[in-house]
Amino acid sequence: MASPVVHWEIGGHDLDALASFYRELFGWEATGFDDDYRLVNLEEGVGGGLMRCPNGVPAYVTIYVAVDDLDATLTKVKDLGGTPLVPPTPIPGVGAFALFQDPEGTTIGILHPTSGG
Repeated sequence: MASPVVHWEIGGHDLDALASFYRELFGWEATGFDDDYRLVNLEEGVGGGLMRCPNGVPAYVTIYVAVDDLDATLTKVKDLGGTPLVPPTPIPGVGAFALFQDPEGTTIGILHPTSGG
């Protein structure tokens, strides 16, 4: 079975302005996850998040794909010519994620959700 897209993320430097923009544009309500992240839960489609980028990180958009094994997937990324960027990193109460670039330089996230959550 193919791995599904389970989350998207839009990063920018002014989180309040970003949340306001998308609320006015699309009606998205972004609720706090922590000081630097807000979740966007949608009645239809895949939900996502708005993130405050750390200094030096440009604004971005990425998707997250669910996988069973982050390490094995990152190994396969390398075998196929991609580049791992962020190693498996825990997200309390959610699971763990990692980031890679495909051979064209596009950044993609992978997510291994906590069982049952």
